[in-house]
Amino acid sequence: MVNWEALQTQRQCAEKTWYELENSPIPIIYIGAASCGRAAGALETLDAAQKVLDNAQVDAKIIQVGCIGPCYLEPLLDIRMPGQPRVSYAKVTPARAEKIIQSVVVEGSGSLRGAIAHFGPQEFSQEIPRFFDLPMLKSQKRVVLKNCGMIDPERFDHYLASGGYRGLEHAMSMKPEEVIETVGLAGLRGRGGGGFPTAKKWEVCRNSPGELKYLICNLDEGDPGAFMNRSLVEGDPHAVLEGMLIAAYAIGATRGYIYIRAEYPLAVERLRKALNQLREYGLLGTDILGTGFNFDIKVKEGAGAYVCGEETALIASIEGRRGSPTTRPPFPAVSGLHGRPTVINNAETLATLPHILANGVDWYRQFGKPGNYGTKIFSLVGKVRHSGLIEVPLGTPLRTIIEEIGGGTPRPFKAIQTGGPSGGCLSAQFLDLPMDYESLAEVGSIMGSGGLIVMDENTCVVDLAHYFLTFAQNESCGKCTPCRLGTYQLLNLLKRIKSGEGEPSDLNLLQSLALTVQKTALCGLGQNIPNPVLTTLRYFWGDYETHVRDRYCSAAICTDLFSFEIDPVKCTGCGRCLAACPVGAITGSRRQPHSLNVNLCIQCRQCYELCTFEAIRVLPAVQPMPEIS
Repeated sequence: MVNWEALQTQRQCAEKTWYELENSPIPIIYIGAASCGRAAGALETLDAAQKVLDNAQVDAKIIQVGCIGPCYLEPLLDIRMPGQPRVSYAKVTPARAEKIIQSVVVEGSGSLRGAIAHFGPQEFSQEIPRFFDLPMLKSQKRVVLKNCGMIDPERFDHYLASGGYRGLEHAMSMKPEEVIETVGLAGLRGRGGGGFPTAKKWEVCRNSPGELKYLICNLDEGDPGAFMNRSLVEGDPHAVLEGMLIAAYAIGATRGYIYIRAEYPLAVERLRKALNQLREYGLLGTDILGTGFNFDIKVKEGAGAYVCGEETALIASIEGRRGSPTTRPPFPAVSGLHGRPTVINNAETLATLPHILANGVDWYRQFGKPGNYGTKIFSLVGKVRHSGLIEVPLGTPLRTIIEEIGGGTPRPFKAIQTGGPSGGCLSAQFLDLPMDYESLAEVGSIMGSGGLIVMDENTCVVDLAHYFLTFAQNESCGKCTPCRLGTYQLLNLLKRIKSGEGEPSDLNLLQSLALTVQKTALCGLGQNIPNPVLTTLRYFWGDYETHVRDRYCSAAICTDLFSFEIDPVKCTGCGRCLAACPVGAITGSRRQPHSLNVNLCIQCRQCYELCTFEAIRVLPAVQPMPEIS
């Protein structure tokens, strides 16, 4: 068993190893190999790079790192030549990797041709910017994500060298009550969606009677388009584990669980490796570092049920029961797992703790705004130029996130969905809305775990509400009638409207039913399920009216409510649509206006998306209804 002095010795060794890496006499190649990078072909890129090195018999080291943020640039490959800063290359295919490694590493050309950024001082290059000065990263503030993409997530010494476990040292030099007070003064709120003050939950649990208490890390990230927690654990698993140790010490927990969906195999693998490292270095188990603190962690893989993101359903799943919510009180902090006091914190909440304890309350409160201190991680996806993982201070306006960080939308902006399937759809009038818990709640949306889906004018909000409600209806545990039957009826109404069978009275019925589900569902998930319906009705009423009154979907999504036509005036006869049409519905000679056979058209939208001359028109498919009173 090691003690604090031994840990300090280990940190000194880690810092020496890190210094040697930063000043390596051989080339170092970093490849973003988290899930987003692998989906883009990062492992094939890695193999290609290794092949060139092997053939040339060049001594170089390849390190797999996590997601650094700009997923739209994956696969990312960085090279640090001896005595030079790390230089980044984007969208590196295997073929391109071979050329880059051959030129830069094998031949030592020193050329920055094709590079997008560097990690050195400003004066290093006039050709390319510093990486964190790129438009997507310049407005961000990386606190929780500071190690992601920068260290090898499977190396304990890399985390130690970057300041890891200093927060735990500070925490364990204090009394547990002082740790809770510090977190309370920092104003940390739960990052899983509700924004409940973390310290209040901890205080209730610590003061609840019972020697056995549990801490659960909620990594059951089920929102479509959300990948914040997964990317965090894939890129920096020890950040979450250090946070768990701090939280367990504060509340007096001796047993911990990480509840993570089995669909995250890479995150599970890296968590298990990190846990083994903690045990090896005496940071997990009995009498941690000789302090008398006992705490151990188990990984529980969930089966992917969205409802298990709700606290009581998650507890039921860990206990081996069907994952469905229960009424509260009692709250888990009083009676949770196996009837014992239990704290459930989101992974991002836990990963924030080391920074608060290591740097202090005043440091943490410099980010964000009163009542909403700190930073928040978001996954930014959809019709935005720069998609990926971002971290910004709470209170950052939506406009900054979409236009400055996201690079805007190729087509005119229409809406943004915040908070996933339980969140709200906000129109352009809210672009200057600050991203904080209260501001979002005031307009009918939520922060959620951090999913942001950006939409342009080619998005049909009726179809969007239908999509999210379909997801929610499929994922409903069915325990309470409002959620089980209410979502079914809401979905039927939306199907009618999408298919052109909607009546004017359906809109008021849709709104009334959604409000009923919101007020009467058992759990928070059920109560938030109607949010996409209510917010699209509230801010995009005209779109619903058009679907019902005109039997028309102007976004060309609801296939029963539109048809395509080629405008002979705008068509130049370029032939792109003709070549792309999979069923031969488009005919015409080159440089002559083309024509489209509506009877053959399958509405695949390929011609509509391809045409740069706006020659593909969207027309109503059927006769309109009378005016809505």
